[in-house]
Amino acid sequence: MSTADEAVPVTATAPQPTPAAPVYDTVEAAVRAQLAKAFGGKRGTVEAAVPTITFTLAWITTEQLQLSLILSGGIAAVLLVARIVQRSTPQFVLNSLFGIGIGAFFALRSGKAEDAFLPGMLWIAVVEAIMIFSILVRWPFMGFMLGATNPEDPLAWHRDKGIVKLCTKVSWIMVLPGLIKLTVQIPLYLAGQVVWLGIAKIALGWPVYLAALATVGWVLARGRTAMRPAVS
Repeated sequence: MSTADEAVPVTATAPQPTPAAPVYDTVEAAVRAQLAKAFGGKRGTVEAAVPTITFTLAWITTEQLQLSLILSGGIAAVLLVARIVQRSTPQFVLNSLFGIGIGAFFALRSGKAEDAFLPGMLWIAVVEAIMIFSILVRWPFMGFMLGATNPEDPLAWHRDKGIVKLCTKVSWIMVLPGLIKLTVQIPLYLAGQVVWLGIAKIALGWPVYLAALATVGWVLARGRTAMRPAVS
């Protein structure tokens, strides 16, 4: 016979552990992982290039601005639906769609097809300026990408001169693609060369960034800088 004084066992639900941040043995491994994550791998590369290729081919074929923009946005929307159906991250497709939308706004407002490329060029110019500034003040942007792998002390990398030097070298390499792209695209934009702008955006986009990543990979493969634990 039970009484009111009898203890009733209570089953407590254990808290779910928070997923731990990836652990890397070397700075080089952490930088490689962060770069791969930032650029979205092979699929992210394709998703960034296809809408631009579609716009350029449509313009070459029809020379109709609105149709070219619609086709470019449509193919990006298809890529987005594929991401959603597969339940994978739509980040890179959304970036592409956003870029298409801003470019369409500029181009439709001015009536000039070359203005579809203007927002992208302005964005690259701003990003390049920030990246170069970070290097010149000895807080290279690659260091912050590295710091993201150490949430306990995200600025620990800056206390190690060797790591700062490595991040500076890698940062300069990653700055070059944007500078090359602007050097080629600005004269083409001023001359109203829409077809060549599209070709330059594709040829000097991901292929050049992949070349930069390969160079970074070669630089990183030559060293093994130990990751230092955060100081408590």
